[in-house]
Amino acid sequence: MPRALITGITGQDGSYLAEFLLEKGYEVHGMTRRAATSNTRNIDHLEGKIVLHYGDLTDGLSMVAILTSVQPDEIYNLGAQSHVRVSFDNPIYTGDAVGLGVARLLEAMRLLCPKAKLYQASTSEIFGGAPPPQSEGSLFWPKSPYGIAKLYAYWMCVNYRAGHDMFISNGILFNHESPRRSENILSRKVTMAVAKILKGEQDVLWLGNLEAKRDWGYAKEYVEAMWLMLQHNEPDDFVVGTGKTYTVQQFVEEAFSAANLNWKDHVKFDERFLRPTEVDVLQADNNKVEMVLGWKPKTTFKKLVKIMVEADIEALK
Repeated sequence: MPRALITGITGQDGSYLAEFLLEKGYEVHGMTRRAATSNTRNIDHLEGKIVLHYGDLTDGLSMVAILTSVQPDEIYNLGAQSHVRVSFDNPIYTGDAVGLGVARLLEAMRLLCPKAKLYQASTSEIFGGAPPPQSEGSLFWPKSPYGIAKLYAYWMCVNYRAGHDMFISNGILFNHESPRRSENILSRKVTMAVAKILKGEQDVLWLGNLEAKRDWGYAKEYVEAMWLMLQHNEPDDFVVGTGKTYTVQQFVEEAFSAANLNWKDHVKFDERFLRPTEVDVLQADNNKVEMVLGWKPKTTFKKLVKIMVEADIEALK
């Protein structure tokens, strides 16, 4: 039975990946931070099927303790401070957790389990201002502390792969959403607002830039791409997305339309949600992941938004 360790297991991707690996017959371990309030909602249904360990990417000793105890065959590093706008307000912590946290993990792996395979959750935010569509060979031009920290992590993984002969793959994932997305992330903020407006609990949704274009996919499908990267015969880096872009306004329109609401009656502008430096367009060039790993997205943009809206409406009943 292969043994996997997932950092950030309580998040959207971590929970879907845990389910996926369990179905594949894995022994699944997860790392989560100790919090004053419960943050395990996404994995509560997996109680008794997975093993949780308390740790933090900002604490190197906790990484050493967990790797020594688990001795994993595969590691999926999904843990991060992943809110782009918040990274402007907390750049030091973001750099520590997202950037240096990977360096701590890599060094612990090198010393304790150098034969383990690592999937590093990279992000389309490392492309930032690069012209679309963005592929593995595109210019890296991050425009946020989060993107900059992720780019440091990306290059550290490339360096350890080459310098220490370790199996490390970077998955450069474009925006991927689901009903398990945190409510402070744009997509879920919108769909939850739709559900609350329907129920009469909210009337106005405050948003920033509606013109930014993103490549949105279904997170539940993207975890398969993560796994496929570690099953490939050699480590490599892959862009993962749908290849199609939509504006934030189109996401909003689709979400409100799914509930038979007019978005113009409820959405208002708030400059507090603008980024100091904006990323205008992120669009994946999927050719490599399709040709090498045979992975393709299945859920359309409209279907994804509908899934999220219906799930939030049901959750508020």
